[in-house]
Amino acid sequence: MPFELEVGLRYIMSGRRSRSTRFISFISVMATMGIALGVAALIIVLSVMNGFQKEVRDRMLGVLSHLEVVSSDAFASDLGLAQAQLMRVPQVLSTAPFVVGQAIVAKDERLKGVIVRGIDPVQEPLVSPALQTLQVGRLDSLQPGHFSAVIGRELAFSQGLGVGDALALVTADSTPGPAGVVPRVKTFRITGLFASGHFEYDSSLVFVHQQDASVFFRGQALHGIRARLSDQQLAPSLAAQIRAGLPPSLAVRDWTQENRTWFAAVQLEKRMMFVILLLIIAVAAFNLVSMLVMTVMDKRSDIAILRTLGAQRLSIQAIFMIQGACLGLLGVTVGIALGVAGALEVDRLVQGLETLMGFQVLPKGIYLIDRLPSELRAGDVIQIGLCSMVLSLLATLYPSWQAARTEPVEALRHD
Repeated sequence: MPFELEVGLRYIMSGRRSRSTRFISFISVMATMGIALGVAALIIVLSVMNGFQKEVRDRMLGVLSHLEVVSSDAFASDLGLAQAQLMRVPQVLSTAPFVVGQAIVAKDERLKGVIVRGIDPVQEPLVSPALQTLQVGRLDSLQPGHFSAVIGRELAFSQGLGVGDALALVTADSTPGPAGVVPRVKTFRITGLFASGHFEYDSSLVFVHQQDASVFFRGQALHGIRARLSDQQLAPSLAAQIRAGLPPSLAVRDWTQENRTWFAAVQLEKRMMFVILLLIIAVAAFNLVSMLVMTVMDKRSDIAILRTLGAQRLSIQAIFMIQGACLGLLGVTVGIALGVAGALEVDRLVQGLETLMGFQVLPKGIYLIDRLPSELRAGDVIQIGLCSMVLSLLATLYPSWQAARTEPVEALRHD
């Protein structure tokens, strides 16, 4: 074993046993615990944020498509070509045609803008998991020519509607008459309610049969093909690949483009939270500076003896860097263990906190979920561990440099 490592480890152990250096030992323990708690907190917080992001993303993709080909003026042959090309891609699991447009729901004096999506009730559940099981009713109740509709639970609640009620949809006519643009009203019969768990979609989506949607919008709607992939993360690369083989009249977009602002905001929030919590680790890591400075002052005579025996300045510096690095490594290791355990059991921890404090963290009546989601990612743990170790090593540089500058004659003059 190199003598630098042996001496550095001996200083750690002797610091804990010697009565004269109890205060230094106390600061060492506090610095190590601070690093451990900071690392654990950062892992748990990022895991919870990952869990919330995954939860919201999955609920979005319950009604949104992974990838879709759209056109406002495409012929049926173009869309048929696009659907055939999509099905030839190995990563595409299923496809479904759709017609989409905007309208207004009119109920008494309450008006609300909605998105009307015309679907094939047989193919649509293959690309929209949220529609595989409706909260009320059945999706196959959407029959062509019946002008029936399936609406979101939140939309039904806000407008005071239920199954069997009439739903008045209003849209503008594409050919203005002498009096200008005349609104066109069509009554649909509500035959089902769906609940995706995402408030925005549950309060603004109306599903009708695609033939009824074409009749209602009279050519003003957007036509397209929706696709579900085996891996949603492949959507951007597959979109570029598919776009190259389609006519210019067709556009390809993926789920990341439709929600770019939201995902960008989440990523920014994660970065800022990482920086803020990393500062907590930095404060704990730089407590090592105080500990090492006092250790250097306490061990001045030992340093002088080592220098007299022929130890080089770099060896003296290495001794105290090893001491600080070992304490930092211990703190990071303990913090990672606590953080991983906390991230995996965060739901139980919250339940215990709720029982102890007598309140609910996520009340069912306010939030769409009643449990705290968590997704532990190995990349986050590795990044946090490396950053924490770098901060711990940086904290050892100045005290160890000061120890290396100690002159034997000056150190031994008063001993």
